[in-house]
Amino acid sequence: MNPLSLSLAYLRAQKLASLLTLLLLSVGIAMLSLLLLLGDQLQSRLARDAAGWDLVIGAKGSPLQLVLSAVYQLDAPTGNIPLAQAQVWREHPQVAEAVPLALGDSYRGYRIVGTEVAYARHYAARPAQGRWWQAPMEAVLGAEVARRTALSVGATLVGAHGLSGGSEHDHWPYRVVGVLAPTGSVIDRLVLTDVASVWQLHAALAGQEDDNDHAHHDEPYEVQTAPREVTALLLRYRTPRAALTLPRMVNAQSALQAAAPAVEVTRLFRLLGVGFDVLRGFAFLLLLMAMLGLFAALSQMLETRRYDLALLRLLGASPIWLFGQVCLQAALLTLGGLLLGLLLGHGAAEWLGQQQRPGELALTGLTWTPQEAWLPPLALLTGLVAALLPAWRAYRTDIAPALARG
Repeated sequence: MNPLSLSLAYLRAQKLASLLTLLLLSVGIAMLSLLLLLGDQLQSRLARDAAGWDLVIGAKGSPLQLVLSAVYQLDAPTGNIPLAQAQVWREHPQVAEAVPLALGDSYRGYRIVGTEVAYARHYAARPAQGRWWQAPMEAVLGAEVARRTALSVGATLVGAHGLSGGSEHDHWPYRVVGVLAPTGSVIDRLVLTDVASVWQLHAALAGQEDDNDHAHHDEPYEVQTAPREVTALLLRYRTPRAALTLPRMVNAQSALQAAAPAVEVTRLFRLLGVGFDVLRGFAFLLLLMAMLGLFAALSQMLETRRYDLALLRLLGASPIWLFGQVCLQAALLTLGGLLLGLLLGHGAAEWLGQQQRPGELALTGLTWTPQEAWLPPLALLTGLVAALLPAWRAYRTDIAPALARG
């Protein structure tokens, strides 16, 4: 007797119950897998993007919004601050490094960031093609931007006003002078240029509004003056003591605020954690329902196959063999639900990643998180618990009464 063939035959005989149990198991495993994938990727990418930055200084508003916009490039800025005020904190003795960011435009959904080369080098970025920018209106592309837009060194691009796409600055194109190697950080999703590019572009636009006739000229507007503002400063402390004094000093000023990325990210994950916990609880509820469904399916199979079990005993099958036969049926259903659930979970994560807009955190299902290693034991435990009582009843099969009932 082939135990595997016999178990498959029993499962085929109870198709509806088997399919329902398989579906419940797979959906529960898929939800847990999806939550683990999303949680691990979000946490690791947020931590990587914020690594090394101790403080963000920007305009008054929401501290979380300031961190999301300046560190992660995921939200609208809280506003701009005068360069003179930013310069005070760049030169503060408790600041080891301060990098300015000037935001406001985008290209096909990817943000154009006016900054310094030190910003990209903070993430260990290096040009894979071309060089760093050396003059205004020169741009360097992050790896994802270059891949998705098919731009390369020597190409030109025209930015759009706003971070979600607006009117395009047709008369002021950027020239691509470099493409960065992948870093796995926020840099991959950005178009980087000099801060002066942002100043000159917006000064030209302001001048263009004052001279409507010039809007129809082909030559770029000659910039005489430009507003000197930045959107935010990313800071590294010189000493640990600065963490106690510097934020309080900044927040005491009426026009500025300071936000610590570590604090705001912790707060963000606390908010997200509530939703994750609810979904995780629902997934465990589905697994519990799957376990009950598996128990009911095995019990029904046992009741309809008592005569077969008695015949197997007559043919020489031991009680242990019958016990193992029921457990094997549970294992087959559990294994099928586990494999299907992992496939669905990773497929859903990849689909969500494909639905994201350009410039957002890149999510993927084409990866594996170490936390998923406990999903197979969990699935097998679910199947084992469901199979114990039906298997024990098969073990205690009484041959004579079963044959008498036919």
